[in-house]
Amino acid sequence: MPQPPVTHIVSSLSFQTSEVIANGVLAVAREHSTLPMSVSILDSGGHLMNFKREDGSSLLRAEISFGKAYAVLGMGMSSRTIKDVFNDRPVFQNALAAASNGRFVPVPGGVSILNKDGMIIGAVGVSGDSSECDEFCAIQAIQAAGLSSNPAELDTSWMT
Repeated sequence: MPQPPVTHIVSSLSFQTSEVIANGVLAVAREHSTLPMSVSILDSGGHLMNFKREDGSSLLRAEISFGKAYAVLGMGMSSRTIKDVFNDRPVFQNALAAASNGRFVPVPGGVSILNKDGMIIGAVGVSGDSSECDEFCAIQAIQAAGLSSNPAELDTSWMT
């Protein structure tokens, strides 16, 4: 029986790059002695490319990290920006959560991954410590992988 032709689908984000970023998040977390982390990396289509959970990471951290990354892709902005922009619109935030079947988490720690042209090619969601710390780890890892992030600036206020 002849084999059907196989066409490879190209993702916006390679598995290798997602692996570098996921490992980078955990390396930054260990460098700063954070609480145990969970990290989800999605391509621009919202498909899970990588997930890592450190020993001791609590039960809901996987869903929270996924939801932070999913929110980034759903709205085209960081989860911090979503929180800030829609903070005074709780009904709209609830509608987004309902429309996404609960996968929408508008809390800092969701960061977009940008290509050289500034286009979103994926998102990182980190959960485990404070939201500011989660976001810091994501930004550091994306930038260490040679890509850009949104937000690009590092909030180090959680370190004090």
